[in-house]
Amino acid sequence: MKTNFTEKQLNDPAIARSNEVLRSCVHCGFCTATCPTYQVLGDELDSPRGRIYLIKDMLENDRPADARTVKHIDRCLSCLACMTTCPSGVHYMHLVDHARAHIERTYKRPLMDRVLRWALAGIIPYPGRFRLALLGAKIGRPLAFMMPDARLKAMLNMAPTTIPPVSRNDDPQTFKPDREPRMRVALMTGCAQKALNTDINDATIRLLTRLGCEVVITKEAGCCGALVHHMGKEEESHAQAARNVRSWTDEGEFDAIVINTSGCGTTIKDYGHMLRNSSLADEAAQISTLAMDVSELLDKLGLPEQPRRGLKVAYHAACSLQHGQKVKEAPKKLLKTVGYDVFEPADSHLCCGSAGTYNLLQPQISEVLKDRKVRTLEATEPDVITAGNIGCMMQIGAGTKIPVVHSVELLDWATGGPKPPALDR
Repeated sequence: MKTNFTEKQLNDPAIARSNEVLRSCVHCGFCTATCPTYQVLGDELDSPRGRIYLIKDMLENDRPADARTVKHIDRCLSCLACMTTCPSGVHYMHLVDHARAHIERTYKRPLMDRVLRWALAGIIPYPGRFRLALLGAKIGRPLAFMMPDARLKAMLNMAPTTIPPVSRNDDPQTFKPDREPRMRVALMTGCAQKALNTDINDATIRLLTRLGCEVVITKEAGCCGALVHHMGKEEESHAQAARNVRSWTDEGEFDAIVINTSGCGTTIKDYGHMLRNSSLADEAAQISTLAMDVSELLDKLGLPEQPRRGLKVAYHAACSLQHGQKVKEAPKKLLKTVGYDVFEPADSHLCCGSAGTYNLLQPQISEVLKDRKVRTLEATEPDVITAGNIGCMMQIGAGTKIPVVHSVELLDWATGGPKPPALDR
């Protein structure tokens, strides 16, 4: 794609990167075939190719974002299926991230939009605040039908029926391995996950220590920054990323930074890019190279092969894992190794509609995607549905009565850990 940025514009590192991305696009349209919002809405501007044209026009002309551009960028899930499909290697993620930051700086949203985004950014990344908000939503859930705004209704309906007690395993500490040490790893405990489902981190710690890992929960590490990053709040997201980089760097050397929420993993693996112009550039780049999804680490460590267990597992591939991190085979391979019968749904490349806060800010589109994903998963007639991302688990779990558990819980159970509590519920 031909671009016409001025020399002055190209002195801005963000513009220079977006120019590289834009020039790699050849207008082929392959991305439209796998874009969930284009499939649902049928509008070219709600496809990656259409959004690329809108972003190019906005950035080249150095103009404030307008309502039309904002509408179509906001509808993007950042599922990154387009990056998997693209034959030209267009790095759409960096381009849309830049566009969102530009929108945040130059566009004044309607009052309700600003209030909702402020609330989400100020609550979800902080587990204590999020727990209180979930409790309030749980109490107010019977009144959801009275909400005039579909987004408020979605927020009330999001509250789980039970809010787990705080797990002390999430406190800063070190867990010694159960056998001869093989690796020293830092575990990213997340933010929303600590309020929504404490079983995941507990299972991860048990499994990794059983396999010979010293697992460290470092001080000061918190939200990865993904939530505010996808809202275009660049200063906040970079501050959260920098805090994590310092936290992990100050705790000595690690063989890996382990992440069991794939949405966080995609962002942490991009810290090197996010902080490339900061004083922490070298440290951030190093953290990005150490970042691993828990399934990548488990595949490296190896699990003992076991006989079939007679449990049918439907595997949902989170977009942030299969498209964002290109981790596709390891989770399925691990589940099969320990004896589960693994099935994939039709159109497994398509998003479930969770996408961070997307299901709260774009509830109508999200609901269509959720219903389609649940139908394809249920069609495999599984005993349990598994995924590697808490957002997907909550989204899918809201649409089915089949238990939904994290893959690491099933792997922990198969190798000596307790039965996942969700299977008994």
